Amino acid sequence: MKKRLLAMLLAGAMCASLAACGGTNTSTDDTSTDGGETSGEGYSIDVILKTTASEYWSYVEAGAKAYETDNPGVTVSVKGASSETAYDEQQNMIETDLNSGAYDAFVIAPLQAETVVTLISGKEDPIIAVDTDIDAPEVLSFVGTGNEEAAAMGGKEAVAAAEAAGWTEIKAIAISGVQGDSTATARLTGYQKGIEEAGGTFLVDEVQYANAVADQAVTCMEAIMQNHPEGIAIIVCNNDDMAMAAARAAKDNAAYANTIFVGFDGIQSACNAILAGEETMSVAQEAYDMGYKAVEAAVKALDGEELAEFIDSGCSVITADNAQERLDTLKGYLGE
Repeated sequence: MKKRLLAMLLAGAMCASLAACGGTNTSTDDTSTDGGETSGEGYSIDVILKTTASEYWSYVEAGAKAYETDNPGVTVSVKGASSETAYDEQQNMIETDLNSGAYDAFVIAPLQAETVVTLISGKEDPIIAVDTDIDAPEVLSFVGTGNEEAAAMGGKEAVAAAEAAGWTEIKAIAISGVQGDSTATARLTGYQKGIEEAGGTFLVDEVQYANAVADQAVTCMEAIMQNHPEGIAIIVCNNDDMAMAAARAAKDNAAYANTIFVGFDGIQSACNAILAGEETMSVAQEAYDMGYKAVEAAVKALDGEELAEFIDSGCSVITADNAQERLDTLKGYLGE
């Protein structure tokens, strides 16, 4: 904590010097994952994820720990709830860690952002939101994917794929995550935007909610097939686990043989499913970069640097054409 105080004093002196010279301190979002020159000597960063029980979050964790490897003076602690619906469990983690005095800065991926707003109220330690934003003045920066823009990209690609597959009436239904979750809402909005801009029809009144888990996605897909025995051109999902589950549920239904199944995250299992023809495409988040940049931002804040409000970790669309390349990259992140 003494080192943090010293960093803040030094930063104050630097700002005063810049003011005397007529200089400005401009915030940017050009953080990188190349082990850049941030000090961080003696800092302890607490990273609380939505869960550690999924492949996607293992990449966020790997990125956060990679920053620690690249910067030996920084200690990074990573934890998460047992599932993405274990709200009370994550709330207790956040509350305990915020009041422990053991950490200099916090990186939080909230399961319930509104609850976290209350938990962090009045905290002066740097707080960075990762994956899902937290609308609170205590949060210095949000590191993540532009979910709406990324999903819109996926929606447009899905319409093009549906046209290539022979669909003439291109309708789309979404299997979403947790109802009311800001990330899920942004992806729904983006999917709708991209599909409609590309000439498709997004059936907004038929959105299914599967709480971001595969078994509930199967139930949702079964309901869709019952309601639409004629088939649906596009099924867009909030994550890859749900997209793969939905595709499996529709595997033996001839009306859905050419349906475009779109996932989100671009994880290894999705790449394998795409290569096997069991999932059509995935909107890939750069989860590893997300974890790395979030810790990097926390250290920069401790060093007195001003941060951009949003640090984009990037995205891309994974199809059969680039799935193998993506798979090799992801294995490298986990040392496989």
